[in-house]
Amino acid sequence: MDTARTKQKILLVEDDINFGIILRDYLMLNDFDVVLARNGMEGFEKFKRDKFDLIILDVMMPYKDGFTLAKEIRFRDQKVPLIFLTAKTMKEDMLKGYQLGADDYINKPFDSEVLIYKIKALLSRSASEDDKEKEEIFDFNIGDFTFDAKLRNLSYKGEEPIKLSPKESKLLQMLANYKNDLMPREKALKEIWQDDNYFTSRSMDVYIAKLRKLLKKDPNVKIVNIHGAGFRLLDPSEETVKKEQENN
Repeated sequence: MDTARTKQKILLVEDDINFGIILRDYLMLNDFDVVLARNGMEGFEKFKRDKFDLIILDVMMPYKDGFTLAKEIRFRDQKVPLIFLTAKTMKEDMLKGYQLGADDYINKPFDSEVLIYKIKALLSRSASEDDKEKEEIFDFNIGDFTFDAKLRNLSYKGEEPIKLSPKESKLLQMLANYKNDLMPREKALKEIWQDDNYFTSRSMDVYIAKLRKLLKKDPNVKIVNIHGAGFRLLDPSEETVKKEQENN
């Protein structure tokens, strides 16, 4: 058996050549198959040519920065885990990274053992999500909306569906699973953003605002903030159906 084929493959995009080579070799010593790209343009070309299990991006790079590259990657692949590396600690940059679909954000310098732990955790979670996907519920009725979480399509009264972003879709799917009940904020942050901190919490608030705007066509459907606890997706039509079933 060729063991090399069983190794999980990482795309490392880092413009600091010396640091990139050191990190690549360290990851390879930890039994990963690593492809190194030295700028954003080269990284995108290598991404298009191959299949990767995880991608590590430096934020500040020539020709194409990490944010632009992440956006292009997310357009083609919604699931591959993304880790940003940066020497900057600006809140705005970190929030932007999470909004673009980053799974983690690591400041330089960092503990290499911690990086390995984070990589393994993300890869394990990604594999687990692939297994659970077969058991998930994907089709929902929300007031006058129909929602296909697998295709990420939200349609109002049979109109042309709106395509949701991956995080919008996942968040609405979780809200729909808790319909008329409390969706815990912490649970959503852990499952969708993989972390519960100031930046991910603000990011989730942005996505909640987007969903409220999309759902406002049906005035009976609301996303209510339960202060300090989470959110409730209110669908009175669902409650009416339940009461009719109980009376019968």
